[in-house]
Amino acid sequence: MKTKLKKTTLFGMLFVVVMLFTSTVSPTFGRAQEDTYLIATDVTFAPFEFQNEDGDYVGIDIELLAAIAEDQGFDYELAPMNFSAGLQALETNQVDGMIAAMGITPERQESFDFSDPYFESGPVLAVREDDEEINSYEDLDGKTLAVKVGTTGAEFAQELAADYDIDISQFEDSATMYEAVLAGHADGAIEDYPVMAYAIQQGLELRFPEEPELGDEYGFAVNRGQNQELLEMFNAGLANVMEDGTYDEIVERYLGDSSDVAPSSGFFDLLQANFGDLMSGLGRTLILTLVSFAISLLAGTVIGLFSATPSKALNVIADIYVTVLRGIPLIVLAFFMYFTVPQVFGIQITAFTAGIFTLSLNTTAYIAEQVRGGLAAVDKGQLEAARSLGLPYGVSMKKVVLPQAVKIMIPSLINQFVITLKDTSILSVIGIVELTQSGRIIIARSYQSGSMWIIVGLIYLVIITLLTKLSNLIERRLIKYD
Repeated sequence: MKTKLKKTTLFGMLFVVVMLFTSTVSPTFGRAQEDTYLIATDVTFAPFEFQNEDGDYVGIDIELLAAIAEDQGFDYELAPMNFSAGLQALETNQVDGMIAAMGITPERQESFDFSDPYFESGPVLAVREDDEEINSYEDLDGKTLAVKVGTTGAEFAQELAADYDIDISQFEDSATMYEAVLAGHADGAIEDYPVMAYAIQQGLELRFPEEPELGDEYGFAVNRGQNQELLEMFNAGLANVMEDGTYDEIVERYLGDSSDVAPSSGFFDLLQANFGDLMSGLGRTLILTLVSFAISLLAGTVIGLFSATPSKALNVIADIYVTVLRGIPLIVLAFFMYFTVPQVFGIQITAFTAGIFTLSLNTTAYIAEQVRGGLAAVDKGQLEAARSLGLPYGVSMKKVVLPQAVKIMIPSLINQFVITLKDTSILSVIGIVELTQSGRIIIARSYQSGSMWIIVGLIYLVIITLLTKLSNLIERRLIKYD
């Protein structure tokens, strides 16, 4: 009895510590104050927005926004996420505005209100430096183009595909798109000229077979009819920083002849330089896993017990839950929780909260099935024997069947914990900077995807191995003290 009490107390203390750590260490963006604007941005789009080695968000858009905010006296907080996710967040009022080298197009003007233009750029085709076959658009016939989802470059690629036999591969960030070309998975990529030119300046082995196209003007965006005061302040501040020379200084810093070129580094140099960012991302990954798994363990046990009760109604509830939640892909569930739920119910929800709900709902369905399977694996005679001794059904399940089922379930629960930890990587689509997204952000400034993905993979391997060993130790202790 004392042993069980200690275990329960230990679990309770661990859960409280995790929740306190979650509330004190901000794992993702969220409004610090009511009068603070939340601005979406894509931090994997150098030189307009990216994260430097000190962990600070920098780039033309970031510094321009900071200068305008200082000029106009308003506070803001950045919400980093993929470009397409940022558009959805803006459309569902999860953020107040968006600055991400966003082209002002007629289609987007139907959904968003734009500021005065602050930059003009057109898409450009890039191919591998050693590719001698592609020297014009005509040479793209029968080739594959890589584009970034929702961008002007993607639209231009579709126009080319109407004239030539081109396959289009879409990616969520520029660094992955470049890597697809360098690895030979795509023959070329189309991206905004300043972005591509900056990447080549940083050492990316690509070249331009064609001159840049006439492009769109970039603008700061708010949802249509929303946050007009923010839009007015942005326009007023933009005019001021253009007039006093601040704007020209910012652009020169990233696109001028004096712009910095990132030095190439080896594997261990890359690890050392970005160790802090990687550990920060790992911390968020572990928090998401621990909190969501603790919730799922409780909820999954209850729903699993529903499946084992004589009540047909509870059986149906459990069956519907498991069928629906296991049938929805995790990425779809994440988008639903973060974009659809706030839009339908008119509430605000942080990305971290949406991530916890997403993982918990998904993992609960699998744990419920593991509980059901564990109960089914216990010989029926155990329950019958307990009932024949006069024990009520609930007591029989709690004292006789469930303890035996727990022994059977432990290996599958350990496996589910590992799966949940790896599933956190999907949550980067709604702006949570966990371990995988930390890797993407580092790649966006270093253009060393090969080495970085090896580092991220090794971190996952080490952590999962340690957690598996710890889980196995707990399993042996439980069996020993049973």
